[in-house]
Amino acid sequence: MLEKKANTYEKAVLIGVINRQQDEEKVKEYLDELEFLTYTAGGEVVKRYTQKIDVPNPRTFIGSGKMEEVEEFVKENEIGSVIFDDELTPVQQRNIEKQLRCKILDRTGLILDIFAQRAQTSYARTQVELAQYEYLLPRLTGLWTHLERQRGGIGMRGPGETEIETDRRIVRDRISLLKKKLDKIDKQMETQRSNRGALVRVALVGYTNVGKSTLMNVISKSEVFAENKLFATLDTTVRKVVLGNLPFLLSDTVGFIRKLPTQLVESFKSTLDEVREADLLLHVVDISHPNFEDHIESVNQILGEIGCAEKNTIMIFNKIDLYEPDEIEEDDLETVRTTRHFTIADWKETWMKKMSGNAVFISALNKENLDTFRKRVYHAVREIHVGRFPYNNFLYPENLDEY
Repeated sequence: MLEKKANTYEKAVLIGVINRQQDEEKVKEYLDELEFLTYTAGGEVVKRYTQKIDVPNPRTFIGSGKMEEVEEFVKENEIGSVIFDDELTPVQQRNIEKQLRCKILDRTGLILDIFAQRAQTSYARTQVELAQYEYLLPRLTGLWTHLERQRGGIGMRGPGETEIETDRRIVRDRISLLKKKLDKIDKQMETQRSNRGALVRVALVGYTNVGKSTLMNVISKSEVFAENKLFATLDTTVRKVVLGNLPFLLSDTVGFIRKLPTQLVESFKSTLDEVREADLLLHVVDISHPNFEDHIESVNQILGEIGCAEKNTIMIFNKIDLYEPDEIEEDDLETVRTTRHFTIADWKETWMKKMSGNAVFISALNKENLDTFRKRVYHAVREIHVGRFPYNNFLYPENLDEY
């Protein structure tokens, strides 16, 4: 468990549902991740609730009996927030707020809140603000205890304009303004990318908190912010890196996550353009995470959505220093050996063996196997560069060791 100071963290309760799409084990994994998100946002999880339900209750998402159980716990323990792992409809959110009388968030709202905390530059703040307003628009009615200014009487007849309609118009206008602002910045960033010349572009991609920024710092000798929290980096950082005498551009991008809000994918379009325009992707994976294969699938799904699934990619399995397989005693004849018992050597003999050398195992933090990593990246960048400029072939030896 993460160490927390109870007096500095807001008490929170998590709620997840077990259904045909996600069994009990999967829900536990999602709630583990949701707890880390809550911690990152400044919360302390004091209790979790799960319920088996095939179809969410249209009024309160979970059943009435479970709602009463949660309500009692919230009252007795002064809970500040109740956070659902799945996205709530505006109606569900309003109904739950009325019954529990505390802040109600879903995974999307929580991620948006973290992004708002983490955004450092004007560009990132604009992207997050746009995503927040698009998420807020259908939920505006829940923010008002009174709906109309129009009360009738002398000089007050006619349809008027409800306060909620006024605010919807204000939010729509703000969304339109932010989109125009982002379009302008997008064009500026596109010009910046075109001015970078013919250098090969390499982008770090991967699930959040897998060590991309740490790897960026090691290979580029820069000081990109890195922290053991989700979404430590929102702004794309681009650095010129030289291996041997071969230069290329390396970019660190925002981390992906399961159930990533569509609003964020859209508003972070330009950040993702660094991935779209990259010649080579370094897909960083936290191999010490028990569900790293699911993380790979989630990242590949998002890469597919932005048209990057077929890009030249090297898999970088990071945090080998933290990898600990489950052990089976020699006299244990009942336990069935699964992937949780695999050593890294075992993993290398699975589907990873078919990757034609495009899998590298490192520890960015402890700088283990970085020579192998540099050689593999050098070889891939050289192939792209020589393919683009054949007459430069003699400048760059095939092997990095020749320098």
